[in-house]
Amino acid sequence: MPSTTMAMLETYPRSINLDRAKLAAAIDALNDCAQACTACADACLSEDMVAELTKCIRTDLDCADICTTTARVLSRHTGYDANISRSLLEACATACKSCGDECAAHADKHEHCRVCAEACRACERACRDLLATMS
Repeated sequence: MPSTTMAMLETYPRSINLDRAKLAAAIDALNDCAQACTACADACLSEDMVAELTKCIRTDLDCADICTTTARVLSRHTGYDANISRSLLEACATACKSCGDECAAHADKHEHCRVCAEACRACERACRDLLATMS
């Protein structure tokens, strides 16, 4: 069963200058990552050692916001501007790398950080995969 994202891309009435499967994968990874980062930040706030997780919380929230924005922009195709999409994907890959690294540093103590780091790594890969197809 195709994702809602792919179903929506398949119904788009005009051509899209991107590989629809890679685009759908990126949008899904962006949304998954934003959710994981938001939940991880909230879980960090509930930890006894919250003061030690300040950078992780900030990085989670920044990554979630960047992922959400990137997913929304990639979901719009009318008047598409490849330069904007490319810049957002590059920024998102950078944010995901940073957040993934930060969460990985706490993964041995906090399972939510381990899950978030995995989501960030997957999202970074999906962003880079889509970037590689853009002309």
